[in-house]
Amino acid sequence: MNTRSYYRFLFKDLWFIPMLLTGLFISSCSDDDDVQVIQPKPTIESIEIGSGNNGIGVIGRDFHFDMDVIAGEALGDIQVKIEGKSDQTYDHKWSFEITWDEYQGMKNTNVHKHFDIPEDAPAGHYNFIVIVNDQNGTVLEELKEVELVDAADLPVEPMLYLWMIQTDQGDSHYVNELLENPEGVQLSKGEILTSQIFIENVKDDGEVYVLLIKKQANHFPETVGDIDFSKAIVYDVFEHKSEEEVYSFANVIFDGKGGQLRSAPEFTIGASVDNNTPEGNAISGEKTWESGTYYLGVVYTNSTHNISLHHYMELELLYE
Repeated sequence: MNTRSYYRFLFKDLWFIPMLLTGLFISSCSDDDDVQVIQPKPTIESIEIGSGNNGIGVIGRDFHFDMDVIAGEALGDIQVKIEGKSDQTYDHKWSFEITWDEYQGMKNTNVHKHFDIPEDAPAGHYNFIVIVNDQNGTVLEELKEVELVDAADLPVEPMLYLWMIQTDQGDSHYVNELLENPEGVQLSKGEILTSQIFIENVKDDGEVYVLLIKKQANHFPETVGDIDFSKAIVYDVFEHKSEEEVYSFANVIFDGKGGQLRSAPEFTIGASVDNNTPEGNAISGEKTWESGTYYLGVVYTNSTHNISLHHYMELELLYE
């Protein structure tokens, strides 16, 4: 076989190799196109459902919801749904849904919300569904449970119905049962503060704190267990124990003869320690006195029934 015939024979048998390589390349590209990139999903932590995370919603009343959220990429909207459970019977068909979109684009955030449980909700146990939509298309759903109850069926229903604030300069302010905050409240360095708190519908064991907290601290405890004492100045702390009947609790005790067995404590604006028991906490660090906006707050928790209340009013402190 001459040289020309040899190469003609060789190439005749190898003509398919370029086509084979082309096929492999196309197949490889096709496989690459079929690979799906798994997007990271959002996660949630430290979820709280109901006051003090007690898992209870009172029909027609304010409901507490709190959680920390970390986005997969960037948050979209956040939803809460309350839906009936298949193994439960209700007076009538009912469901609830609420959506918040103000967190869009955030990488991580704390979601702290209060909303009213509608008055037409039937009592019972429900699925509490938290839905976090991420802008990368992923969705996180977490299923919890909540019990909706009528206020009349609560073992206790603590309500702040009177809160008096007075100073030795003759200033007097109060919050009534409608929780209407007074305007123009000011405290000055050296003034002596006294405050009386009256809370209705309590029994068994409970404790109340009256706090001064700088607005810039961004700390608004809703239960006694939430109080960060590195940020909160304690004006007063008082408790009731083993009360078998529902009654009205106060941080002052009257003797029935016109006198008082316990008076509201005095507290000087500018003091070096607060009135926390037994010896007080130093007012230093983040709590150091300064002029600015403060919150004066009442925080009560009934430890027997895990039900709390809180209320804050804004005031200006002049410390010069």
